[in-house]
Amino acid sequence: MSQNSGKRVAITGAASGLGRSLALHYARQGWNVAVADINDLRGQETQQVLLALGIDAFYMHVDVRDDASLSKWKDAIVKRWGGLDVIINNAGVAAHGAIDESPTEDWDWIIDINLMGVVRGCRIFTSVFKKQGFGHVVNVASIAGLIHSPEMNSYNVTKAGVVALSDTMKSELKRFGIKVSVVCPGFFPTNLMENTRSPNPHIKTAIGKLFAKSKLNADDVARIVFNGVKAGRFYILPHKDFAAFWYLKRVSPAAYFYAMARMVSKRPEFKDKARAAS
Repeated sequence: MSQNSGKRVAITGAASGLGRSLALHYARQGWNVAVADINDLRGQETQQVLLALGIDAFYMHVDVRDDASLSKWKDAIVKRWGGLDVIINNAGVAAHGAIDESPTEDWDWIIDINLMGVVRGCRIFTSVFKKQGFGHVVNVASIAGLIHSPEMNSYNVTKAGVVALSDTMKSELKRFGIKVSVVCPGFFPTNLMENTRSPNPHIKTAIGKLFAKSKLNADDVARIVFNGVKAGRFYILPHKDFAAFWYLKRVSPAAYFYAMARMVSKRPEFKDKARAAS
């Protein structure tokens, strides 16, 4: 472990999954870490693990759906450390369902967390970075923000929104000395499915199988993110196979949509729906 570097990172959704792996990786590099989450038990346990690594760390209950909650966390960070070097807007949830199956309530729920939660984090911490004259905003989107699998309508929309927001901010904030990165990983094992909403009772099992096939785990993704942010990269795409698919979409849209249609038609759940519709 490196000695305390004096650098400071704040991470939402940092009590488990990728957020926790990011917190641990930054701590092992000597960074002080501010942990935000709505799961107090996991958050406090994560704080203790981080403190054992010899850096300064603290946990706060933060709901990214609430401006006041994020502002209180920001104020606590500035009071404790005098500023911040990196904010990672990582908190997120998942939803699944065809466009005519997903209820509006699920759309409202996921947009408020995945998209507006990132918007709130960016808005609140950008004010800190502008005052300092430096800082780095890291928004965790998904490969779903770049390539869009059927029946992931609301999830795809929120993640594409995060990519668009990050793209906009990159040029908007450059003159203030503020850097921006957007992280677009593919499937990898996390606890994302714990709160996933879907009209299909079997979808968690199906997506869990996709997670299990990943060659990368959360620690691998965290390491790639850390190195990408350190290098100042805008797009951070941990999964090379998904990145190649995105490249195909850009250079040959027709080939991309053909490949997507073939891939989808082979899935058992889509075959069952096609038979039922006919």
